[in-house]
Order: sequence, then structure tokens, then C-alpha cells
Amino acid sequence: MRAAIILFPGTNRERDMAIALERASGRKPALVFHRETELPTGTDLVVLPGGFSYGDYLRSGAMAAHSPIMAAVRAHAARGGLVLGVCNGFQTLIEAGLLPGGLLKNATLRFLSMDCILRVERSGTAFTNHWQQGATFRAPMAHGDGNYFADDATLDRLEGENLIAFRYVDEHAQPTSAANRNGSARNIAGIFSPDLRICGLMPHPEDLVDPLMGGVDGLPMFESLAAA
Repeated sequence: MRAAIILFPGTNRERDMAIALERASGRKPALVFHRETELPTGTDLVVLPGGFSYGDYLRSGAMAAHSPIMAAVRAHAARGGLVLGVCNGFQTLIEAGLLPGGLLKNATLRFLSMDCILRVERSGTAFTNHWQQGATFRAPMAHGDGNYFADDATLDRLEGENLIAFRYVDEHAQPTSAANRNGSARNIAGIFSPDLRICGLMPHPEDLVDPLMGGVDGLPMFESLAAA
């Protein structure tokens, strides 16, 4: 798997993501600066990692969505290439129009930094093949603007087309309001594009891929991508 991690001013999770990708695939990913206009030849997967691109001015991800490299990311997605956006990367994919909806301030209006539990809503994709549908796993969250929002028609379409990737759940795998700390609509933590080639989510599976990190709960995502 040839992966490329995009670096924007303010990105701070690129090393975590590189560790996860190399651990799963055995190949170091390329780091691509936002001012570049092309991806490395043969790129299979583009990753937009977490952080605070451009200081989260205007809206989180809004300025990153207009960086020069994003034209190449859009072209990669149009060709059917895989794209993963985590946290600020998810925000950027939404601002770029590659995924629907929006990410608002957390319902508490406070930055959240804690573990959460996610439930896999759809297996059998390049991002989730190494999980069974309904499986749960722990993932760290660290965001101030993670409250997923969309109008009812969009939410119904995501549900109807089985494009919800992950939901926030409690220890009994139930999508309760208490488990939904940022207030996301319908407990949505991550979604897919209609062709299942783009995935965005707010929590950080890349931060749990080694026992030294406190667990390997997030490793199946990267093993799925490597296998795909």
C-alpha cells in the first residue's frame, strides 16, 4: 500500500498516522506538503490527519479545503482512490465537498479529550474489513468541533444507503445520549462516500495501534486498508 499523508499548517497528527500505516503495511507513507500540486506516483491511499489546520480560522478545515494539494486529492478520489480523513481531516473533507454535512462546535462548547467507544456500522469496506459489523472498539477523541450535523434528508439518505461508518455507543454497544459527548446527530462518528472509497471520522484510531500506546483497538482499520 502506497499512502500519502497531507500536511497543512497546524497539522499535528501526521506522525501518529505514519506509525499506524507503517505498522499495518510495512511501508513508510509519503508526507506531502499542502503547497504541492501532485500526489506521489502510484498513491493508493490519501490521508488527511488531525490537527488544527490554519489555526481553525473561519471554520475547522475551511482553509485547508482550498489548499493547492486538494485538487490532486479530489482527482484521486474521482479515480476511485481511497481517502481517509480523521478529525481535522474529516472536517476538511466536508469543507471540500467530498463528504456531506457539517461539523459544529461540541454540544458542551468545550474541547473534548477522552476515550470513546465506537460501533462499526458497516463492515466489508476497505476501511472496516477487519471488523465484524456491530463490533465495538475504543478510540481517543480530541476535538472542539466534532458535532456532526446534516439536514434530515441527508441523514435519512446516509441511513438508507448504509453510509454511516461508526457511531458513538456505550459499554453495552448502545447509541445513548451519554455516549454521544459532542452531540452529533444520530450518534454519528464517521461516514462513507456513496462509492465507499472515502471515509471520515472524528475519533483517532491511529492513536491505538500498539500496546505501548495503551492498546491496539484502532489497528484493524489500517490492516483493512493494507489488505484492500
